[in-house]
Amino acid sequence: MHRRWFLNRTNPEFISYLSRSASISPVFSQVLINRGIKTAAEVQDFLSPGITGLSDPFDLQGVKEAVERIKLARKQGEKIFIHGDYDADGLTATAIMVSALRTAGLDVHHFIPHRMINGYGFNIAGVEAAKKTGASLIITVDCGIGSFETAAYAQSLGIDLIITDHHEPTQKEIVTSKGQGAEDSGDGQELVTHYASHITDFMIPHAVAVINPKCSPDSARLTVLCGAGIAFKFAQAMAMDNDIAFSEDDLLPLLDLAALGTVADVVPLIGENRIIVSMAMQHIQDGDRLGIRALKQAAGLDKRQSKAGALAFTMVPRINAAGRMGDAQDVVRLLLSESEQEAYDLAAWLDRTNSERQKIEEIVYQDALFRLKGVDPAAVIMLAKEGWHPGVLGIVASKLTESFNLPAFIFTIENGIAKGSSRSIPAFDICAGLSECRDLLIAFGGHKQAAGVKLRAEDLPAFEKRLRQIIQRDISQEDLMPTLAIHAAVQLNQLDSQLMRELELLEPFGYGNPEPLLGAKELEIMYPKVLKERHLKMKLRRGASYLDAIGWDMGHLLEDLSQAAIFDAVFTPSYNDWNGNRNIQLVLKGLRPSA
Repeated sequence: MHRRWFLNRTNPEFISYLSRSASISPVFSQVLINRGIKTAAEVQDFLSPGITGLSDPFDLQGVKEAVERIKLARKQGEKIFIHGDYDADGLTATAIMVSALRTAGLDVHHFIPHRMINGYGFNIAGVEAAKKTGASLIITVDCGIGSFETAAYAQSLGIDLIITDHHEPTQKEIVTSKGQGAEDSGDGQELVTHYASHITDFMIPHAVAVINPKCSPDSARLTVLCGAGIAFKFAQAMAMDNDIAFSEDDLLPLLDLAALGTVADVVPLIGENRIIVSMAMQHIQDGDRLGIRALKQAAGLDKRQSKAGALAFTMVPRINAAGRMGDAQDVVRLLLSESEQEAYDLAAWLDRTNSERQKIEEIVYQDALFRLKGVDPAAVIMLAKEGWHPGVLGIVASKLTESFNLPAFIFTIENGIAKGSSRSIPAFDICAGLSECRDLLIAFGGHKQAAGVKLRAEDLPAFEKRLRQIIQRDISQEDLMPTLAIHAAVQLNQLDSQLMRELELLEPFGYGNPEPLLGAKELEIMYPKVLKERHLKMKLRRGASYLDAIGWDMGHLLEDLSQAAIFDAVFTPSYNDWNGNRNIQLVLKGLRPSA
């Protein structure tokens, strides 16, 4: 698939100024500027994330009231019930909250909803479980902001409620006779029955305290937090209160759980999230937590350097697998385990469950590809079938969006109801589009790039037709072509050990802080060949400078190299360690004949 190349250039004088004032190279200055980092002070803060950079948790609305309620519970010997969620963010958030409160000497129990039985979010079954344990206080993590009926039910039983969540709150101006609430999207997304493109006032469930930065105008920098991040901020607030037996020494060991949830929920790795993940990586590398050590071994990471990207593709899918396939209660046991045998047994179970998930996902994905064979999706991919496993729909939608660069909707049908997940491309706000189809939908909600949808199966053709019209109206053919956003233009002789050291300071990489993409022009290709029938290997040269380059899964481009003498390339520089030697190698992301 052809891609547009885009480079956001900066005034050379400004690059020179930042380079001098921050004592960094001009190339690195351009990379940082394209990340919105434009002063020497901002460079220092970004490249040296530390605990002193964490914001005051009491800046979050509701935290003060929540901590006071915890102190009362401790004084009165109350039982506390944590209501989590079945995805990796909700599970790590649950483990953080349970661990912090138990360390503080409280009697704590927890509940994780079952995807197939209970559905997503704070629900009646969770309140019933809290009542059964004799709890007088429920704390939600990663859910609850749209659960009005459940909150009212807890209140009717005399159970107090603290909500901690990061999902979008329901807005007052769009409350209708349909009511409010949340349902399972089939992919851990909250389905709110209403959506608006601009902010007004919010409807908040009845609770002792509600901690959600999206409800607080003074917490803008914290809106990047996931559920685990907010649970960590709650624990941080406890550590700052002298009347709670929980200190900073108890807080720091929770960083690994907060980092896993942050990476899993694909929130931007900037600001508070960058600090959390950066500080946690050494703890994860060292395997300080028994459950994480066991997970690393199951994922084949026990002898490798832990990086955020590796966690996202190895440990996180295993944590998510339990919730996708069934009951995720035991994941919290794993994360809190102090028994080596238990930890390794549970990690092995997650590994087997993830393998099962991969098989089911591949079956659904191949079935979806077969249904698309010979068909022009025309602006949107929409597929539905009875029997598709609801736990893999979001992954399949994501893979189709990545392959075709089109918004994708994948539904499973049961009893005449189509329930599914969707993924979008950067140019199309999927929730804004869904809001124009609300008369055809039972429920929907999510984010600009991902959403859950529920509607009557008989309405699918009308829904597809209208959504296609909206997409064709709002985006151009150019928008449907994927873009390579180049962070800086370089000459090959600028790619040296100093620049590599600078680029390594950008880690951890992830959403909002991607690996740097560099571009170089007018390169000669030398000794091109295909490795293992898939990968393109070569040297790139300009003048006296040359470097090795590898294009993963780009072997099909070998024949095209004879069509021109000089090429432009986009790549990420990396190190290749071979036979005791370490050399810079360019990982190709794009290649085209020079203009």
